Amino acid sequence: MSGNISSSSLYPSEIILATPFVTLLFLYCSAVYLNMKHGKRWSVFRTLYWIMGTLFALLSVTGPIARLSHEQFPVHMLGHLLLGMLSPLLTVLGAPVTLLLRTLSVKQARRITAWLKAKPFVILSNPIFASFLNIGGLWLLYTTDLYDLMHQNLYLYLLIHMHVFLAGYVFTASIIYIDPVFHRRSYTYRLIVLTVALGAHSVLSKYIYAYPPSGVTRSEAETGGMLMYYGGDLIDIVLILIFCTQWYKASRPRFRSPVEKH
Repeated sequence: MSGNISSSSLYPSEIILATPFVTLLFLYCSAVYLNMKHGKRWSVFRTLYWIMGTLFALLSVTGPIARLSHEQFPVHMLGHLLLGMLSPLLTVLGAPVTLLLRTLSVKQARRITAWLKAKPFVILSNPIFASFLNIGGLWLLYTTDLYDLMHQNLYLYLLIHMHVFLAGYVFTASIIYIDPVFHRRSYTYRLIVLTVALGAHSVLSKYIYAYPPSGVTRSEAETGGMLMYYGGDLIDIVLILIFCTQWYKASRPRFRSPVEKH
């Protein structure tokens, strides 16, 4: 399956990339059903976030966007925004870890919690490390020959697409705490990392505009760079609003009633 990616080899790649998202969608909905069956309530909005997030991911790795992205860089960049930014944001808002812990038995939930407290997850949940995985990976993709090679080797194509989603998810989860976090960083710390990361993403979009990636024409690079810049900003605004709302709620004074004081 290695070598240049022909149109016939796109179909197995779509199946391979779609399978994890379809599986996750099925497992999430099954977990929601089990919770409801046992009288446990679960947010409809969380469920909708997860469904939309997985559907946007599927939209980016299958169908017209996936196929046209091999020929048109702006379409590829649209897929990047869906797979690496919008889908991770929505799936994080779906709170999958919280749902998993609610669905499992107490013994199983404690085992998962112990894993989440392990050192690898401590490192992975650090916003700085997550930023290097996410933004650093994009710089590597678009400023080297990796982008061109990705469209010539199917294994590399699959690996990069999965990395884009997972790195985007880990980064988003390290900034806005929706699921339980056992190694919390301060809001100031996360704000600094977020500001630097968003700045690096904007600079990269301008770099792409001025210096097209390998195998990309200047006109397509300019369109793709603008799409990355303005489209990324729209998603970033939502991320910033959620982060600031969480910070405000955590820092505002809590007034106790006269009854509570006594």
